[in-house]
Amino acid sequence: MTYFSPLAGSTISEGSILTEQTTPKYFIAIAGNIGAGKSTLTRLLSEAFGWEPFYEADMENPYLADFYADMRQWSFHSQVFYLGKRLEHHRQLVDHPGSVVQDRTVYEDAEIFACNLYQQGHMSERDYDAYRRLYRAVSSFLPPPDLVIYLRASVDTLQDHIRRRGREYERNIAPAYLEQLNQLYEAWIADWTLSPILTAEIDRTDFLFNPGDFDALFEQVKATLHIQVW
Repeated sequence: MTYFSPLAGSTISEGSILTEQTTPKYFIAIAGNIGAGKSTLTRLLSEAFGWEPFYEADMENPYLADFYADMRQWSFHSQVFYLGKRLEHHRQLVDHPGSVVQDRTVYEDAEIFACNLYQQGHMSERDYDAYRRLYRAVSSFLPPPDLVIYLRASVDTLQDHIRRRGREYERNIAPAYLEQLNQLYEAWIADWTLSPILTAEIDRTDFLFNPGDFDALFEQVKATLHIQVW
């Protein structure tokens, strides 16, 4: 029997479906700026491998619309919410019997978004210090991913993706804000040492509409994690 993966543009033999009975447990994290395509790639990889996806909790955040309207007033509340959701996800990741793909990590919340809010004056020093203390206390107990896939995209590409998905609360995100996040992402990924990194240049890549792009990444993931597909 074969299984067709329309997202990868190829067929996968029955023996290649990866389960906890035939392979080790893997944890892949998808990292990248707002609009980089993390959710799309999370879905594609989870379906191609037969793994469990863990998506970012954007639509569940009760502070998000308020945050975009008044960042200084609501930044601490929003970031603590995300930190809590990431911790919930990590607990689920630890408990899940099989391999998983996570859409955005707890590390990005602290090293990118909270840091940027503080640098831009949208989070007070007192709130930022409280947030960092909480983050450092809990992150030391978290198992790092086996692989980070970093989606690098220009501001123009990010804005195009944001427009296309049409989320009302994202419409007024300033290009300068996205650029600052990009700079922090580059600094963070340059210092990341806890696991291997695969970088995808999203300006030249379309995982959803170009099956060849996804197939190439799929092969890179298998090679990096030494996954045997037969």
